[in-house]
Amino acid sequence: MDDFEKHISKNRHLFDEHTVDKNKLWEHIESELNPVSKVKTVKLWQSPMIKIAATIIILIGVFSLASIFTASNQSSNVANQELMDIDSYYKGLVSFQVQLVNNNDKLLASDKEEFLSFMDELDKEYELLKKEMENNFNNEYILEAIVNNYKKRIELIENLLEQINDSKKTDDNEGYIL
Repeated sequence: MDDFEKHISKNRHLFDEHTVDKNKLWEHIESELNPVSKVKTVKLWQSPMIKIAATIIILIGVFSLASIFTASNQSSNVANQELMDIDSYYKGLVSFQVQLVNNNDKLLASDKEEFLSFMDELDKEYELLKKEMENNFNNEYILEAIVNNYKKRIELIENLLEQINDSKKTDDNEGYIL
């Protein structure tokens, strides 16, 4: 230990004798401060201009949210209208062609049953797509899938009717062969 540390350890009790009175010290600092320099605090939320500005901002926010909500509802209504238009057009076309298949005498009952079961599977797929359309935001792809589903049905019916008509032509032609 050096001499300075020895001196401090021997005279420690003298250092403890002078403790700081914090209240007295703070009063002395306050007395030296200029009492005129006290700043008047203004609470912003009590100012009428701030209240008006806050009200305007809140109203703008509410109207913005309402317009966004309305716009999203309108876009979903447009998609629903498109789906209804597609449904009405293709359902009529498909039901007419299914009636042609049902009324055709050249098809066996088992062939009709097999064909109609395949059409039922496509109907189930369509119902799943329709449910997905209600739950999904990306409606363009689902609308496209629905249209493709209807096109597939129509194509199958047309192919079946074409095969039936071709078989009629060959049967009719065979009757004229000498």
